Amino acid sequence: MTTTGIQAKDRLSFGPFHLAAGERLLTREGAPVELGSRALDILVVLTAAPNEVVSKKELMSRVWPDIVVEEGSLRFHMTGLRKALGDGKGGARYITTLPGRGYCFVAPVSRLNSSRDEVPFIAAGFPHANLPNRLSRVVGRAEDVLKLSVQLNASRFVTIVGAGGVGKTTVAIAVGHHLIEAFSGAVLFVDLGMIGDPGLVTTAVASMLGLTVQTEDATPNLIAYLRNKRILLILDTCEHLVDAVAPLASSIVDAASQVYILATSREALRVQGEHIYRLDALAFPPDEPGLTAAIVQTFPATQLFVERAVAGGARLDVGDAEALVIASICRKLDGVALSIELAARRVESYGLQQTAALLDQRLTLLWLGSRTAPPRQQTLQATLDWSFGLLTDLERVVLRRLAVFVGHFTLDAALEVVTSATLDRSTVLGAMDSLVAKSIVATRPVGAMMRYRLLDTTRAYVLDIRTDDAEAADLAVRHAAYYRRWLEQTGIEWPSLATGEERAPHFAAINNVRAALEWCFDDGGNADIGVGLATAVAPVFLAMSLLPECHRWSERAILAFDDAARGGLDEMHLQAALGVSFMFMRGGRDRARVALERSLAIAEERGDPLDRVRLLGPLNMFHLRTGNFATALEFARRCSATAATLDDSVASALAHSILGISLHLRGDLAEARAELEAALDRGPRSQRTTTIYLGFEGKILARAILARNLWLQGHPDQAMAHARQAVEEAAAMDHSLTLAIALIWAISVFLWTGDLKSAEAYIDMLIARAESHSMTPYLLVGRGFKSEVAIRHGDAKSGVEGLRTSLQKLHEAPYELLTTPLNLSLVGGLSAIGQVDEAIALIDEARGQVEKNGDQLYLPELLRMKGSLLLQSERNRDEAAAYLMQALELSRSQRARAWELRTAIDMATLMARRREADSARELLQPVVEHFVEGLDTADVKAAEHLLATLR
Repeated sequence: MTTTGIQAKDRLSFGPFHLAAGERLLTREGAPVELGSRALDILVVLTAAPNEVVSKKELMSRVWPDIVVEEGSLRFHMTGLRKALGDGKGGARYITTLPGRGYCFVAPVSRLNSSRDEVPFIAAGFPHANLPNRLSRVVGRAEDVLKLSVQLNASRFVTIVGAGGVGKTTVAIAVGHHLIEAFSGAVLFVDLGMIGDPGLVTTAVASMLGLTVQTEDATPNLIAYLRNKRILLILDTCEHLVDAVAPLASSIVDAASQVYILATSREALRVQGEHIYRLDALAFPPDEPGLTAAIVQTFPATQLFVERAVAGGARLDVGDAEALVIASICRKLDGVALSIELAARRVESYGLQQTAALLDQRLTLLWLGSRTAPPRQQTLQATLDWSFGLLTDLERVVLRRLAVFVGHFTLDAALEVVTSATLDRSTVLGAMDSLVAKSIVATRPVGAMMRYRLLDTTRAYVLDIRTDDAEAADLAVRHAAYYRRWLEQTGIEWPSLATGEERAPHFAAINNVRAALEWCFDDGGNADIGVGLATAVAPVFLAMSLLPECHRWSERAILAFDDAARGGLDEMHLQAALGVSFMFMRGGRDRARVALERSLAIAEERGDPLDRVRLLGPLNMFHLRTGNFATALEFARRCSATAATLDDSVASALAHSILGISLHLRGDLAEARAELEAALDRGPRSQRTTTIYLGFEGKILARAILARNLWLQGHPDQAMAHARQAVEEAAAMDHSLTLAIALIWAISVFLWTGDLKSAEAYIDMLIARAESHSMTPYLLVGRGFKSEVAIRHGDAKSGVEGLRTSLQKLHEAPYELLTTPLNLSLVGGLSAIGQVDEAIALIDEARGQVEKNGDQLYLPELLRMKGSLLLQSERNRDEAAAYLMQALELSRSQRARAWELRTAIDMATLMARRREADSARELLQPVVEHFVEGLDTADVKAAEHLLATLR
């Protein structure tokens, strides 16, 4: 039989089963399942379309293609198939009958390759996917994985609850791999064991999704981002953060109907919608006579023991006598996976019998004490005590020092931090190898580098062991100093990291930085070390869009300065970071300006030219955002002059970008174009980008402004191409602030060209991104653009109301960068609803502001609209003509062909009304002839139509 939807070479996996369609073989945990030919055909058809209803008619036609059969035959073979799968037993569900419709295969299905290895799933549309590799064989958990998958599919929110060391994380990762195709690869694994501050739970999730964090509470923008996403979110190790995780998980489940949450915790989160899955310890043999090796090795606890012992180098020939010893060990350890692994790793050193004897002595001694803890937690505590007692003094010292690390760490980090005057590198390296061999330290490859980690239970145990205060302080200083060096060497790489897998090591390192900062600024810490660490991490926080943390630690470090430290380079960098983070978090407040100006003052007194460039750029952006365009241009010119003395491609790109936008807004289009094109010149490659200075990528801003510049200069097609490219580059960069900036300027191009379809698509993208990232000014601008589109579609009344609301809130921010173009849109709306006098008054007010602030780019359009409104109100046509002539002259002086064309259309219309058709044609014709592209854009088409009427 041939089936469609599944190829002969395909292998599928569901629950504990593997289906090889080409080999016509179904196996359960490697053992063949006896299944009739027709039942196997039914299974192949159903698994080819999981979660889809296959009608009885279609099923019969594909299983029995050449003969006619009754439904009874289908029911008979379906019953046999369900029995073979164990459908309905222990909560496992595979095939559902839908009365009157057919059958549906409901268990999650994963596709494997022909070599029986799983194909790594790459989520093209979800670059943040970061699910850790699962073990090649997860012992005794196949049914748990299947049941959890079914329960998660049905309820969307499941917490795996179990004692420490029972294997919750291992099972959660296995479930993630089991469901990865069902979620198209969109699986995010959040290791909360690396987080100590409950206030950082939401920030951790948001930052791993690439979101900009601009407020202390990132929950609203996280919810907004997740609202229309289908994602499996695995929240691992929640027990120490339950009060923070519980409301977050509940909010996500309520607001985002396609987000599924799988949590692991020693206790339930206890919120609405949560379903509990209690993960028991591994089954172990009972204490009864007649046990043989064959029987003992059918239990997962003993299987795990043997596998780990052999993996540790032990020579283990398991006969009946040995099997009884292994069974006894597993019983005493209550089937706790971590305890079993720790014990099994000792067999290579002590042999099976001696391992059992040592373990028995230790457990007996400990169990004579308090028995108030839950039994399995007593077992784990006892096993850790026993394991720690078997370590050499050297290994204990190294283990205690490794506990300073939060989450994963590299071998280089361990050697730098653990090594001291009494422990050289080779000694530490040998001890670490031994700790790995004994399963005390876990390893996991990340990319080309091996990462190390103490399991949370092990780390908590070690941290409870008292150490000398001086030794602990010395260790904390080395830990903080190492991560400062790491930040200085690799922190600038962040903007170039595109995937969750690439960013995972940086998240682990940043969590160590957070822990070090907490220690430095806490009682008994070292504030001097903290200042240096905060200085190093500030640009990384900016690049990661973690603005509240950048603001918090910069401010904390500045407050820690003594008189001797004030005015130094550290204060310069921290004031800059404080100013930029505050500018994007709170808008154009004086506090941001004061911090930036303080930083610049230090740079001019003590810093080098590169430091001045780094500060002149943010000051330029601050004044642009607050509408002080003339002041912004002064800072841009100073930045350009300083950058010209440097041989630094990033500084050059930054200077060209900000000078280009400042000249553009002043109306110096030719000079602006030269600067913007220079900014886009690739130059020597550098890992640094302007993201670490400005909080966004300056080259993408340059391209977006160049698009506007080209439209104004009479090149509509080139303008639209650059606008689209700017958005595409920003989206590929996956940096939300950069994308929002690219969208704002690109939208203006499409509104100018009359391509409302593209404008609306980008407006929707801008609003969605700004809402999900709490970028309030960009959200307000997006809504203002949407109101302009409403006016153009004929809904002028609601458009006017929307623009008024947006402008009012932008004034309050304050965010005045786009006040004039939004006022122009409002003028058009007021005109459309007949409020001409109010429109004229608004134009006069806007002209006054332009003359004062310096965004003279818009002056020709303001003059043109004033003349057009005067014509509309049937007032003095000579006065209207005078305004139009002023607009025409000014647009020509700016060489703004687009403004000139619009004005020429209005002036020619006025001339036509005066019966001066020849003069009108003589005015308009040469202007239109300048346009050799963009012939389908709104203004060019309007001009061509008017010329046709004048002939």
